[in-house]
Amino acid sequence: MYGVNRSMIKIICVGKIKEKYLVDAIKEYLKRLSKYTKVNIIEVPDENFDIKKTLIKEKDSILKYIDEKDYIITLDIEGKNISSIELAEKIKNIQINYSDICFIIGGSYGLHKDIKEKSNYSLSFSKMTFPHQLFRVMLLEQIYRTYKINNNESYHK
Repeated sequence: MYGVNRSMIKIICVGKIKEKYLVDAIKEYLKRLSKYTKVNIIEVPDENFDIKKTLIKEKDSILKYIDEKDYIITLDIEGKNISSIELAEKIKNIQINYSDICFIIGGSYGLHKDIKEKSNYSLSFSKMTFPHQLFRVMLLEQIYRTYKINNNESYHK
């Protein structure tokens, strides 16, 4: 089976999830993903200053959790918009050379330019803006879908 014990997915997120229904959805996807890979969700504080200071503080918090061996995918409205099939292929190819993939979800002001420059790949789900808490669930669902696709397992469309 593709991906079992070969890789780790790290998701660095700005802010905490407070809503029970979102916490439950996250737990469900983590349980489903455990069949394929280890997922580590790291929450860094959601800062509340002016834009410049907030981005710097959040950048410093995020950088503490990035490892040299990580393949970094930033979630950014300006990133590349791809299909689920293309994401599955991209992740399969990344895992040939990298054991750990690190997704980064920024705060309400997005991500500091230093984080974007450190990124190996910038991914956009849409030109629309989503609540960061809901987006975490959407990302986990797409990662789960990726493993189902890469293992030739059926999953609803």
